[in-house]
Amino acid sequence: MCRPRPEAIPIEAKRLTALIIAVAKGKVTRRLILLGRSEAKLPASPAKARLETFPNPARRNYRIHFETDDFTSVCPVTGQPDFARIDIYYVPDRLCVESKSLKFYLASYRNERAFNEAVTNRILDDFVKACVPREAIVTAQFSARGGIALTVRTEYPDKNRIGRDDL
Repeated sequence: MCRPRPEAIPIEAKRLTALIIAVAKGKVTRRLILLGRSEAKLPASPAKARLETFPNPARRNYRIHFETDDFTSVCPVTGQPDFARIDIYYVPDRLCVESKSLKFYLASYRNERAFNEAVTNRILDDFVKACVPREAIVTAQFSARGGIALTVRTEYPDKNRIGRDDL
C-alpha cells in the first residue's frame, strides 16, 4: 500500500487524525465526566451543573442544533412550572458542547425559580462561557399560561444591542 507524503496531507486531515488518536488514547474523553456513566445524577441547580466540552474536530464553519421539548423551570411569583421547547443553534470555534452534559444542565432548571427571559439569557451566557462559539442563538418557546405563549430569542454575539437608555 502506498502512503501519501506527510506534506501532501491537508492540515484539516492531520488535525482530524490527531483528534482521533487522542480520543482513542483517552486523552480527550478523560475530561468528560458524564458521558458513559449511568450513575451520574442530575445537578440540583444550574449553578451546580457543568457544560462539558471537547475539541472541535473540524475547522470549517458548520452549525450544530440542539433541541428539546422537555424543559421545565419554575415561575418565581406563582411557583407554577413553566414548560418550554429550547433550541440552541451554534457555530463552534475550538470547542463543542457534549450533549449529555447539556441534557443534565437543562434538567437542572426543573426547580429553578426565574422569569422566562432570565432563564433564556442565562442558558446563552452559560453556553458561551463553556465553549466560546463563533456564534450562538438560544430560542425558548414557553407554553401558554393564561392564554399567552412567550418566545424568547437571544444571540451571541449581540449584533443588535439596545441599551436601556435607547428604549
